[in-house]
Amino acid sequence: MFDTHCHLSYAPLYDQIDAVLQRAADAGVTRMLTVGTRLTEAKTSLELARRYPHIHCAVGVHPHYAAEATADELAEVCGMFADPLVLAVGEMGLDFHYEFSPRDAQQRVFESQLEAAARVGKPLVLHCREAIDPSLAILRNIPTLPGVFHCFTGTMDEAKRVLDAGYYIGITGVVTFKNADVLRDIARMIPADRLLLETDAPYLAPEPVRRQKNNEPALIAHVFRCVALLRGVSVDQLAAETTANAHKLFAIPLPM
Repeated sequence: MFDTHCHLSYAPLYDQIDAVLQRAADAGVTRMLTVGTRLTEAKTSLELARRYPHIHCAVGVHPHYAAEATADELAEVCGMFADPLVLAVGEMGLDFHYEFSPRDAQQRVFESQLEAAARVGKPLVLHCREAIDPSLAILRNIPTLPGVFHCFTGTMDEAKRVLDAGYYIGITGVVTFKNADVLRDIARMIPADRLLLETDAPYLAPEPVRRQKNNEPALIAHVFRCVALLRGVSVDQLAAETTANAHKLFAIPLPM
């Protein structure tokens, strides 16, 4: 299994990284993409990718931190995109639900990162909450880059528009929640070659361990079991399909 979005640089996981990785291995998680969301986490994510060959990284400035990111910090993060160990750009995008940063700041930082991503040709890890239309409008203004709308929790119509635009959809443990019927329908609908599964750890622990304080990559096994049941396939088949998708999107050579 490939956890295509987690935050191993965050203290709850980083402070016990060897134990977290051992539990992931024991659960059958063979690869992880750890995602930086601002300069400090981006540096730690890259450091983890250097230390562990089965950990890959993406770096970016999350829309929550758009207003506080200085021009120098944004430039430094964008400069990291060219590092060969950085497989994707993000997590970046628009969040019109919480709006921890003003919308104009979010858009400015998003567009700056997209321009830098286009220069290096890296895929995108996209955060989009209650902002599908403005996000897709901005994305249409850049050269075509592959990407994933991570932790998707939108409507069926929005999911179809994301797929029509050519992007992957990332499904988290939210799909296991009692009130997530729409997301379960979306998880059934996504074509097999456009689906990714992720934890978003240390957030969004899945059922039946939702009360666990910190989510972690090992718990993606619950997401796989839920989605496999929804799609009427085996966990092994789903793992093979989603791992192949991750390798294609992030340009990771498949093992022999």
